[in-house]
Amino acid sequence: MREILSALDSIDLLLFATSRALCSPFAVFVQIQGYVICLLLAAGWAGAAYVRNREVRQMRKCMKDGNPFAFLSHDIHALEHLNQVNLPGVTVVMPLKGFGEHNLHNWRTQLTSLYGGPLEFLFIVDSTEDPAYHAVSRLLLDFKDDVNARIIVAGPSTTCSQKVHNQLIGVEKMHKDSKYVLFLDDDARLHPGSIGALTAEMIKNPEIFIQTGYPLDLPSGSLGSYCIYEYHMPCSMGFATGGRTFFLWGGCMMARNFISMHADDFRTDKHGIVTQLSDGGYSDDMTLAAIAGAHKRLITSPPVAVFPHPLASDLTFSRYWNYLRKQTFVLESYTSYVNWLMNRALFSVHCYLSWGFVFPYTMAMFHVAAAVRFHFKHNFAEEYILNPIGLKLVGGLFVVTTIELLSMWNLTRIEVRLCNMLSPEAPPLSLSAYNWCMVFVAMVVDNFLYPISAIRSHFSQSINWSGIRYHLRNGKIHKIDRTMEKGKKFSDLAAKRLYGRKAQSKISILGSLSRSLANWRQPKKYDV
Repeated sequence: MREILSALDSIDLLLFATSRALCSPFAVFVQIQGYVICLLLAAGWAGAAYVRNREVRQMRKCMKDGNPFAFLSHDIHALEHLNQVNLPGVTVVMPLKGFGEHNLHNWRTQLTSLYGGPLEFLFIVDSTEDPAYHAVSRLLLDFKDDVNARIIVAGPSTTCSQKVHNQLIGVEKMHKDSKYVLFLDDDARLHPGSIGALTAEMIKNPEIFIQTGYPLDLPSGSLGSYCIYEYHMPCSMGFATGGRTFFLWGGCMMARNFISMHADDFRTDKHGIVTQLSDGGYSDDMTLAAIAGAHKRLITSPPVAVFPHPLASDLTFSRYWNYLRKQTFVLESYTSYVNWLMNRALFSVHCYLSWGFVFPYTMAMFHVAAAVRFHFKHNFAEEYILNPIGLKLVGGLFVVTTIELLSMWNLTRIEVRLCNMLSPEAPPLSLSAYNWCMVFVAMVVDNFLYPISAIRSHFSQSINWSGIRYHLRNGKIHKIDRTMEKGKKFSDLAAKRLYGRKAQSKISILGSLSRSLANWRQPKKYDV
């Protein structure tokens, strides 16, 4: 017993000494720096909430003024037949890999667009053995002649990532009269008016190079899903500008004939887009953003471009970790020396801010633990004296964290409301599904792990994503392994089945939903 008490006294001495050391001027600076990071995030989310809420108010005003279709267009006259028949053609290119629980619903929201102009959908897979091939084939049977959609087998990539390869093949196969092309990920859930809204912005401003949107993550309840939600939330500031942005999400990119190009422009490889993507390109969004920056081209994100992004119900922490690895691995790819410098700057700043955010919580744990031990301590020797500054710093951290979480909650609340207004036919999203204690834990965990992931990506220069391992050299893919690594039967983020010749889909239930949606939309097809 005496030995146990002696050990506890030694731990207490260390705990109190650490708490007092964490009240030094440098430690106070680190904690105040953490406060500033929290408040900057809160201010950024408040600004993003203002932009999104402005769109909500505008839609409500239009509905009050007699426009029940404000979710499609603020100007009801734009929905008249004369205006709709003159809309330009759009090709939607969707690179697919694997088949998961949310894919069928996501694809249906894309196919049931209420865009009034010529519209075609190209589903791109690498082979007929991909489960997505069979799932899409069965889905298109439900729509039959209601939509202009087809599946294209692109074959395996050899010089770039499979996604980029599929996108390039899709652009090659798009209809010759398409004026715009919209790239979508298979986890993008569209609103009925999304394609029309993006097209209207392109028509309004011919200077737009690329349009993009923001994925509103819907956590499934696991820590991994909340970490992904938290990881994406700071990016919402860059997308919620209501106009010009420097951010780009590859899940939703719209461009004129593949990045502000007509068909002839694509064949001439304007700005070297095709060359840079096909020659070792790993990330479509980072590559295109770099090209836009180099040539001073305009990237915009309309306020209505926010899309529900449901995360897999069985998204494990290990899958989240590999997703984070993929995100940091992107910074190792680059197209030029300037692009490399920008990526290094992002790498350094993000790592610094991530740990700058986490350190105050680590310090606060020592202050709180020392205060608890002090409360139960009967020996008030000098070495057990607390520095009152410690608990004041903890109190300050609690206040700024509360402000930050409230700001995040408010932005999410408004984005959920906006999504519900943009998709009045869909089951409403609910903020009650979010666990804010889990959000806080995810904030600390994600910011702690980001620098570790970034450092590992820097030294490994390889990543396994969707069953394919990519190796980088000098910022470009130089080697691709398709070995179906052990334990990689599913994709890391969406838990999609990657291999196999069959995919199960509930056609009887979902088919009825498809037909009901198809009845209130009449998409036009190209004249052949």
